Amino acid sequence: MGRSRKPGTEWLPQRVYKGKSAYEFHPKTGGAIRLVPLTAGKTAVIRAYDEALAQLEMSQGTFKELVQQFLASPAFEELAISTQKKYQQNARQVLKPFGKMQASNIKPEHIRQYMDLRGQQAQVTANREHSFMSKVFSWAYERGKVAMNPCKGVRKFTEKARERYISDAEYSAILACSDPIVQAVMEISYCCAARVGDVLKLKAHQLQEEGIYIQQGKTGKAQIKAWSPRLQSAINVAKSYQTTRSVTQVIANEQGQPLTYAAFRARWLKAKTLAKETHPNLNFEFTFHDIKAKSISDWDGDKQRFSGHKSPQMVETYDRKTEVVGTHE
Repeated sequence: MGRSRKPGTEWLPQRVYKGKSAYEFHPKTGGAIRLVPLTAGKTAVIRAYDEALAQLEMSQGTFKELVQQFLASPAFEELAISTQKKYQQNARQVLKPFGKMQASNIKPEHIRQYMDLRGQQAQVTANREHSFMSKVFSWAYERGKVAMNPCKGVRKFTEKARERYISDAEYSAILACSDPIVQAVMEISYCCAARVGDVLKLKAHQLQEEGIYIQQGKTGKAQIKAWSPRLQSAINVAKSYQTTRSVTQVIANEQGQPLTYAAFRARWLKAKTLAKETHPNLNFEFTFHDIKAKSISDWDGDKQRFSGHKSPQMVETYDRKTEVVGTHE
């Protein structure tokens, strides 16, 4: 039995209350929806309530609701930060066509239609958005929220693996055109076969006696990258920019503040521009992530162990150095 209304408010619809400045609707799903100011008449309050209730009922069971539930779930929180950011970007895009649809009404043919249209602009991006939607539907299926994953059986576009290998001359040229902070990040990335994100977030406690402790943000693989004179030199350069405010941060800017990815990217692009002007005979059409591929390609030992990848197939993706084979004598 519900609580009795205060005198004078008996006319209010169910779950509608007087707030500090407006009438509010408190749905069972939680939260509060502002309806109209307290100065509004009964007719306006009831009309606003009916509209809010209709809107709420329309949103229930939609793909938007499903996505919101997934993004608020422990399963999402367990993902790497980089993956979370990419999923949030994917969500904004796929909600445009699918957000208002009932999740149960989305069929494989709808996913195919979306892929075909999206693929006309960016096939790789379409593949990533396909993966995100499949993740959401798989999560929902396991929890009884949907009866199927409509992404299953819908093929992605074939992606050509990157083959770009940075030559020693290209690497040395852009290193010489970089400021000391970018040089340090480049050298740490190359020595450790580490992603730029893992380098930028390095903390002082990760610099251990045996080497640098790095847990890959994407795979979660943890390794200690043993010290070498080259790696130690790069760390010394990075530490020279530390201040009492940034002593826990390995990579900092000239003011001793942590270097964000956006700030680093601006410095990296500036170095590439200068390198192109200084060395017009060389090709600088590569990404910073290709430095990791160069590191793995240049490694003479066990590449899978060095890189920390779980499968030989992934190692092959990064091993891009052209193989020299023998010839008939």
